[in-house]
Amino acid sequence: MSIVRTAIPLVLLTSVLTGCAGLQKTDWPKCAAVGGVSGAALGAIESSSWAGWGALLGGGLAAGYCWSHGDGDEDGDGVPDSRDKCPGTPRGVQVDANGCPPEPVAVVEEVVVQKEEVIVIRDVHFEFDSARLTASDKERLNTIATRLKQEAPSARLSVSGHTDSVGSDSYNQKLSERRAHSVTDYLVDNGVPRSSFVSVVGAGETQPVADNATAEGRAMNRRTEIKIQR
Repeated sequence: MSIVRTAIPLVLLTSVLTGCAGLQKTDWPKCAAVGGVSGAALGAIESSSWAGWGALLGGGLAAGYCWSHGDGDEDGDGVPDSRDKCPGTPRGVQVDANGCPPEPVAVVEEVVVQKEEVIVIRDVHFEFDSARLTASDKERLNTIATRLKQEAPSARLSVSGHTDSVGSDSYNQKLSERRAHSVTDYLVDNGVPRSSFVSVVGAGETQPVADNATAEGRAMNRRTEIKIQR
């Protein structure tokens, strides 16, 4: 019987302390209550008069053990320090089961590819009454060639030449064709695949974009356009 009396208190005390070890420091009232009940039961085994002292002693021991060995929560995020992989999280920040703020979801912006684009070249003036390119014309076209080489070979390029209304319709038509081909040939010579060009045409004076009655308007109408279709 003495062995039973000795073993039962040890088993109960061990069970109480083991249960408290898995709790947080702030759970000491719960530990004290459980310890008090267990202490009372332990005391009653010896004598009914020992029940009160057992409750007091058991509750105190359990509460103290819980406070000293229990898990803390320094940053107050609701995750015990033993499992908190992100200590020091500011209060009010939502955290996951590991005590860490959720990873921000990367927002991937959709890249909208413009299916069609037109490059308008107005500062290529050619030699007077000619389709021959000047040095400044070639410098301008070098920049455009670099851009178009990045588009090739998937893009389809259409080149059209345009003039103002000075001169006859037939003359302007032929001049616009020669200038469109001159620009195309220069771009090809500088690395743009000829296979990328699906059409090279002259529109003469038929597609003005400004008033031919003014010098400014005529300058705008004298242009070469390159349409990029992706």
